Amino acid sequence: MRRLLSLLSVAAVLAGCNGKGESASVEPTSRPCAAVDEGREFFENRLCTPENYPVSFTYAGKDYKGLGDLTLVSKEIKDTPAGKESVLTFDLDGGLELKAAAAFNAEFGENEYTLWFENRGSAPSGVLENVLSASLDLPGADPVLRGCLGDHGNKYAAYEKDLLEAPVEFKNTTGRATHVYFPYFDLVHGDGGTLMALGWAGNWAASFVSLGETTRVEAANCDDFRACLLPGEKVRSAMVVLLPYKGRNADDATNLWREWFVKYNLPRADGQGNPIEPFSTSCFAGDTGLPNSDGSISERFYTWKRTLERLVYEDVIPDFRWFDAGWYPDPAGNTVMSEWWSTIGTWEIDKVKWPGNTFRESNDACHKAGMKVLMWFEPERVTHIEDLVRNHGYKEEWAISNEDGVSTNNLGDPDCLDWTVERITRTMLEGGVDLFREDNNSDPGTTWPLRDAVQDSNLGIPRRGITENLAVQGHYELWDRIIAFCAANGKCTFIDNCASGGGRNDIESLRRSLPFLRSDSDRTTTALRLSMSSTFNKWIPLSGSSTKESVHELEGGQAGGSDFYVTRASWLPIYNLSESWTHDVMLDYDRVRKTYNEWKAFNHLLTKDFYVLTPWHAHYDNSGWTVFVYNDRETGEGILTAFRQETNEEPEFAAKLPFAKAGETYSLENVDTGEELTLDGGKLSSEGLSIVLYAPRSCAVWHILRSR
Repeated sequence: MRRLLSLLSVAAVLAGCNGKGESASVEPTSRPCAAVDEGREFFENRLCTPENYPVSFTYAGKDYKGLGDLTLVSKEIKDTPAGKESVLTFDLDGGLELKAAAAFNAEFGENEYTLWFENRGSAPSGVLENVLSASLDLPGADPVLRGCLGDHGNKYAAYEKDLLEAPVEFKNTTGRATHVYFPYFDLVHGDGGTLMALGWAGNWAASFVSLGETTRVEAANCDDFRACLLPGEKVRSAMVVLLPYKGRNADDATNLWREWFVKYNLPRADGQGNPIEPFSTSCFAGDTGLPNSDGSISERFYTWKRTLERLVYEDVIPDFRWFDAGWYPDPAGNTVMSEWWSTIGTWEIDKVKWPGNTFRESNDACHKAGMKVLMWFEPERVTHIEDLVRNHGYKEEWAISNEDGVSTNNLGDPDCLDWTVERITRTMLEGGVDLFREDNNSDPGTTWPLRDAVQDSNLGIPRRGITENLAVQGHYELWDRIIAFCAANGKCTFIDNCASGGGRNDIESLRRSLPFLRSDSDRTTTALRLSMSSTFNKWIPLSGSSTKESVHELEGGQAGGSDFYVTRASWLPIYNLSESWTHDVMLDYDRVRKTYNEWKAFNHLLTKDFYVLTPWHAHYDNSGWTVFVYNDRETGEGILTAFRQETNEEPEFAAKLPFAKAGETYSLENVDTGEELTLDGGKLSSEGLSIVLYAPRSCAVWHILRSR
């Protein structure tokens, strides 16, 4: 039987408590924009009251708006360390049970909820369809929808839509939640707004329609789900997260969200529950001297030592060794020299590249030098199915092929999930690996419906969306089991989340993981990097990019190493050092140390309040200024980074600090020149700090300290 989280465990995950606190006595945040009372009212009147529950669905031909027409079996409302949670249990027809699990965060006023449908009978259920994870009307005039699009072609482009002019709809069908669109939304309505996110690692849809004085919000998952559930089967809606706020100020909304996210949505660093601090990584694969198509396919038992010894000698020690794709044999047992994409699935070390215990020895040496090790896997995709069956105990029925080169590993099958977990955890344990990195370089949206269609035909009942729903549940469980393994073995209890870059950054995935590289394309230009930071950072406070600049993703950076312009544009909580450590004979280690140590000096500010002082620009536009400020509202310390981009003809910019207050004094120091200023907050907010850069493609950093 599939190991599902108990309801209490689910509620704990939904509450996002992360073990913080021991009582329900939670002080509301001091942010003036917080709407904690409104959030509490929503929890009490909507998420604890069946008839007002903000969902809808159709079962056995009957439409349900809210849950008031269902038979309530039990209602449990209790205190949690973060606030309150509710679990309402309903009976639909004596066989199908519905549980509505919700949580309220008393510090920020955030609410979240998920529906679970389980067939507890002995025969297939009626048809479940038209399931809306969110179905609610939000009051208020002049609705505006703000946000950004997804990765890949859209490259996190910003948008702002006046809903009085036209409704807005999004529909993702690729099976990777954040490649095309981004399920995070800032809906401004009336004298306030609501920040929203959908927790679902597969397909989803959302629409926002103005009805005059209200805005109708609807959201769904699983691409038009319509199915009968078999006995014992359990499906769920997307998790819906709602954070209300006062006023229409985008900066206020952004920073309310970021603080809530850091406190309650991030995973923990280890089994002791410590928070994740900013950290750095480096991949040795670009320093082997061997052809490297991507990943770590060029690494061998004899290539790593030279790199590590040089890093130790130069005192440039990243926190993680990044060991990427290409370390495994193909399913027939052949060494993979270049084509890593079409040869995955074994999840065991290639003994030609790494004979004996040499892989473990390389990682032990990294540990001795003060580095942890992260290792790449791709468990949602398989290749060479016959060889996997013949040589590795795989079952042919676990693979779902779209007959066009993609076979999905069906994690919705409990036996397949067990096989996958065992191979991953065994390799991590034997290799001394500290952290699991996951990738997915295919669209399961092309395969899941094929398995549904087979079941439709074989069973004679509708099964649309079942394969996806079980697979996404299995994927979350895969991560939960790996995290539990890591906690029990002293390893990192968070995951490096990648799906061809930024494809799996839904909010529920980010309760278990972080995007160490928020986009594959964020290995190219600084213009793109600055563009992405202007939007993505508003929603995801802890992520990373490369520290190189290049035209193409897979080519190296500039000879001699990245300069301050590039590295400062790469200031994120995860700092991925991207250099050829010994084979770049021009590498300037003095500069590497300076840029790396500069990031270390200020990285504690990069998860604090975030302000973009310049208009958003597209990834190809390098004609303007980009200016960011990070500010710790508690201590008053901040850091401003200003970039005069490559074709910018304006040498001066006035940086107005939105958080500066009249009557408070601020000391500012130019990190490059040593210039010091003492200014009143009123002047900083109204007139701004004058920044002059005489040459294009130059940057400035100002360190800010508040003194009352």
